[in-house]
Amino acid sequence: MMRLIVFLFIGSLSLVGFRPAPIATTVTPSAADPVKLSWEALRDVTFKKKWYAEESVYMLYPTFGPTVQKMNGKPVELTGYVLPVDLESNVYVLSAFPYSACFFCGGAGPESVVSLKFKKPGRKFKTDERRTFRGTLKLNADNIYELNYIIADAEMVDAS
Repeated sequence: MMRLIVFLFIGSLSLVGFRPAPIATTVTPSAADPVKLSWEALRDVTFKKKWYAEESVYMLYPTFGPTVQKMNGKPVELTGYVLPVDLESNVYVLSAFPYSACFFCGGAGPESVVSLKFKKPGRKFKTDERRTFRGTLKLNADNIYELNYIIADAEMVDAS
């Protein structure tokens, strides 16, 4: 069920023809400090249509720019709006925009959402709670059942 929900969200990528201009940022934290990631930095990605035979659908394939590639596998912090996807499975997405204007509802691009993979599942969040999360940024270009950006081992930092 969760894979179907995520696939439906990801599938809507093919409907988006959004190609934002990369935004150059320079962040030089120490190895222990998480990068305070911005949604603008996540716009350093372009998309092209690619055929996925396993689902018989064209979807947008990401090409991550150098700014985002430098952050892959690094500790990050990101603030956004929490969107519950599957409460029973503890599946949440962090969005640059509230639910009414988020990527899934139209009006935003796929670079405006990040999947949260919690270190310790259990806490329940409400739609549009504005929160900051810390974890490891993972870039995903190959698994069509996941979002392009993932924060692994995510933990809530505070209420922003």
